[in-house]
Amino acid sequence: MVITRFAPSPTGDLHIGSARTALFCWLWAKNQGGKFILRVEDTDRERSTEQAVQVILDGLTWLGLKWDEGPIFQTQRFSRYKEVAKQLLADGHAYRCYCTKERLEVLRDKQIAAKEKPRYDRYCLRFPHPPHDDMPYVIRFKTPQTGSLSFNDLVKGPIEVQNSELDDLILVRSDGTPTYNFTVVVDDWEMNITHVLRGDDHINNTPRQIHILQALGAKIPQYGHMPMLLGPDGKKLSKREGAASVLEYRAQGILPEALVNYLVRLGWSYGDQEIFSQDEMIKLFNVLDINSAASAINPEKLLWLNQHYLKTKPPAEIARELAWHLEKSGIELSKGPSLEEIVLVQRERCKTLVEMAQKSEFLFQDEVNVDESFLNKYFTQEVFQALALLIEKLTALANWQPELINQTVKEVAEQLSMKLGLIAQPIRIAVTGSTVSPSIDATLFLLGKEKSLNRLAQAIELKNELYSKRVDSHEQEP
Repeated sequence: MVITRFAPSPTGDLHIGSARTALFCWLWAKNQGGKFILRVEDTDRERSTEQAVQVILDGLTWLGLKWDEGPIFQTQRFSRYKEVAKQLLADGHAYRCYCTKERLEVLRDKQIAAKEKPRYDRYCLRFPHPPHDDMPYVIRFKTPQTGSLSFNDLVKGPIEVQNSELDDLILVRSDGTPTYNFTVVVDDWEMNITHVLRGDDHINNTPRQIHILQALGAKIPQYGHMPMLLGPDGKKLSKREGAASVLEYRAQGILPEALVNYLVRLGWSYGDQEIFSQDEMIKLFNVLDINSAASAINPEKLLWLNQHYLKTKPPAEIARELAWHLEKSGIELSKGPSLEEIVLVQRERCKTLVEMAQKSEFLFQDEVNVDESFLNKYFTQEVFQALALLIEKLTALANWQPELINQTVKEVAEQLSMKLGLIAQPIRIAVTGSTVSPSIDATLFLLGKEKSLNRLAQAIELKNELYSKRVDSHEQEP
């Protein structure tokens, strides 16, 4: 059975590159009917935080990447790492090193001066007895010194490394804590990981990890190292350009389906297809199709995908995300209409949920602020008469429905021989405070009869007050 793992370190946000790694691991496990394990590599006690762990869990959950096992925390497995270290010592695959920090620094300086690659000289392997019993030590892996190590990378193809290039890496520090390369190997071994998919910044660790696995007599996983993501300019991705937290994308109004669809195309493709459902991704994804060339992010494409899902996703699902954004802005949802109805009206007009939330806030407010310049420009004497008549006819409506509202507005325009646009814009300004909104009938319907009539009346009143002030000011002039 195929078993993959996503193994983040909880030292910060879950960034877009890590999310892509998690997605590819999840997809391959699902495609093969296997298992996806979430492992939290929290051995860096100084930098690991519970908050960062929660960000990882929340981000994966929001993306819909449900893990089959875990989260498994490395800090809860320290006793097992110690047992395996003792086993490697007993089998002659590891040894104790008592060298001081000062000696190692001198050794490194000499090697650099001689233009040699810095590496441990195996002093303690040749002289294994400590100066005294309580001398602190680290445990080093005894790396083969001759020959080479080869493996077939699922993304990059065949890779061969000369063993002479590898150091005797430290497995256990002098304080007894295990190192990254050691814990990863023990975990991958005991969790029966079959495929390790990760960023190519880890590729130098792979030969070292394979050596330790071989020493343990463990089955070697298949490795695939994916190129790092690039910015829109083809250079290293900066935080400003998109290396933000996955949850930051949510805060920017991106739907999880859109981000997942966006991520899967950053390094994988299936013909010219751009839009994939989750089922299609699982069915079509193949780890061997991961691109060996680096992919550049494209913010405009993400917005395009997001707008597609806003238009096509079931309104009830979009409404749940919209509720999160509105509540985050301090909106009381009980003061407004159905969120599903808002989605249906606004979805064609918005690229993000933030935009949809902002354009819908007027529906939940007790009143809106109408700019004086709008009143002066659009509220003519002719409009006054039309609005007064409209209030009268709308008040008489027994059934507050878009079709009847639309019919009423048209009747007022026809009765006063006005173009519909001349009356529509003042209505929009009166009830929304803006010159942009959905259709008048949809806007008034969502706002409700009471709020609509009150705002129309308040706009007329405000215009009258402004007119009175100008008259008074003119009369007081000498």
